[in-house]
Amino acid sequence: MRLLTTFIALAICGLFAGAAEARCNKNVAEWRPGVLQANFTVAQEKVVSAMRVTFVGHASFLIETPQSVRAITDYNGYNGYGKRPDIVTMNNAHSTHFTDDIEPGVTHVLRGWAQGRVEARHNVTMRDLQVFNVPTNVREWGDGSTRFSGNSIFVFRVGDLCVAHLGHLHHRLTPEHLEDLGRIDVLMVPIDGGYTMGQPYMADVVRQIQPRIVLPMHYWGPSSLDRFLGYLGQGNYELVRPTSRTLDLAKADLPESLTVIVIAGYGGD
Repeated sequence: MRLLTTFIALAICGLFAGAAEARCNKNVAEWRPGVLQANFTVAQEKVVSAMRVTFVGHASFLIETPQSVRAITDYNGYNGYGKRPDIVTMNNAHSTHFTDDIEPGVTHVLRGWAQGRVEARHNVTMRDLQVFNVPTNVREWGDGSTRFSGNSIFVFRVGDLCVAHLGHLHHRLTPEHLEDLGRIDVLMVPIDGGYTMGQPYMADVVRQIQPRIVLPMHYWGPSSLDRFLGYLGQGNYELVRPTSRTLDLAKADLPESLTVIVIAGYGGD
């Protein structure tokens, strides 16, 4: 198993033809560990199964593609502000997860919550990056009621590499959710255990989705991380703690078994 830190092994997978399906493929050709290393910049006409992910605060990550598309998750007006994103996603209508103050230059602003009883549905493709969402519900504070489609899981796809951000998830997933997501390689998981949902249930979601890599986020201090890892179960994962908040991902170099990579710091809700 080999994780890249400064270079990306590029697996060429051809061109997108027409509108991309809003779902990550479950049945893809068997991947093999890459042997070719190259700089992140590649020819513009190619679609490669690789991306760069940088933690920029709280639940926000900057995603960069080989064709220079930049997306920021849970864009809130300060985490990642000034990074010149092309696409921003906002999973939940909470002050630290969204903003109406969008910096100039953003092409697509994707809000993940329902308007009235009309759920949010997005599927956009910009050069080599496809972004789509799977709506989920949100638990209301106080009376314990459920808000219809108050959150979205956003999926970022380059070639056949799929990264999903769970957002402010408040419940385990249904078979329909899993079908809509398809095969997810890298999962960004909120592990606070309170503002979203309990850590045992979040660990169940990881087991439901079965990614190769988990990126913990949205938590407070090392004790939260340690508790979450306990619920994943000792011996069920490999733990990696890079010195950088930037991670280069390539389909050809995904680990064979579940790997938790800690690039996110701590932050409040």
